[in-house]
Amino acid sequence: MPITTEPEITAEPDTLISLLSLNEKVQVRTEGPTEDDLDDDDDDLEVDDGIDDISGSTSVASLSLQSRTTPPSPLSSTVSRPSANGQHLAYSHPHLSDAAGPSGSRISRPASPYTLNPPIDFDGLSWPSIGTRSRLENTPEEREAKIQRIADAVRVILTEIGEDPSREGILATPERYAKAMLFFTKGYEQNIRSVINRAVFEEDHDEMVIVKDIPVFSLCEHHMVPFNGTISIGYIPNSRVLGLSKLARIAEMFARRLQVQERLTKQVALAVWEILRPQGVAVVMEASHMCMVMRGVQKPGSSTVTSCMLGRFRQAQKTREEFFSLIGRR
Repeated sequence: MPITTEPEITAEPDTLISLLSLNEKVQVRTEGPTEDDLDDDDDDLEVDDGIDDISGSTSVASLSLQSRTTPPSPLSSTVSRPSANGQHLAYSHPHLSDAAGPSGSRISRPASPYTLNPPIDFDGLSWPSIGTRSRLENTPEEREAKIQRIADAVRVILTEIGEDPSREGILATPERYAKAMLFFTKGYEQNIRSVINRAVFEEDHDEMVIVKDIPVFSLCEHHMVPFNGTISIGYIPNSRVLGLSKLARIAEMFARRLQVQERLTKQVALAVWEILRPQGVAVVMEASHMCMVMRGVQKPGSSTVTSCMLGRFRQAQKTREEFFSLIGRR
């Protein structure tokens, strides 16, 4: 496939390092723009969401900026933010695809969440949904109130399917389910900076690094039933490496939320790319979906395989073949 050249990052390195330093708490406003924001003609503002200083080491950042050319981000299209009327305002992202509208301006693809949002926000949250911020900042009292609201909804469900919510065996089921659901979706509360925890190191290594067969459990967002399997993550370093356990933690963070396997695979790949800016990233996931086993076509034993290849893994067939060979797939 043809290789396109993407625009270079236009933000000043010093500004990026200042914004993204782990030693500083970056405040990011999550609500829609104010009237003053809407008055400003900043829809074409270019932003950079690269995490060049996530390791907290100035020497690593300066080395990357001075002596190496980091690969362009695979992020495509535009970043979107809500306007006062609930619609989305799209402004230019430095890592753009070639998609263009009728007037020649680049447009977003609303059907693809990973093209509308960077995998890592400045404050560390990853693709937060509506309510993610409030959930993260809940007080113990607010969290308990949330559990009670979920439990009340579960009692309604139990009643509607013909059960007796006051029966001894399921008397405490609503509260148990509420707590379990918050655990199943705890990825919404996790911060990518806490997950990485400065485990990015300068290392002169340019061969593949692979962690394979990482168990993952998630919930299908269509039916809210589980799917589970394994994910294998590989990358080719470009002066920096990531602590091995962090690859598994990144996969866990994205899996512990309502998901589809295709998006989960891409989110993991894009997050590793943004953190390290390596020469390439490859992610392969195989999972069994209970929505195909317990209902619908009811086909036990079937599995779904998805992959995401970035950089050299996408460009070079031999590199892909080596990766598939090492993870036991041909």
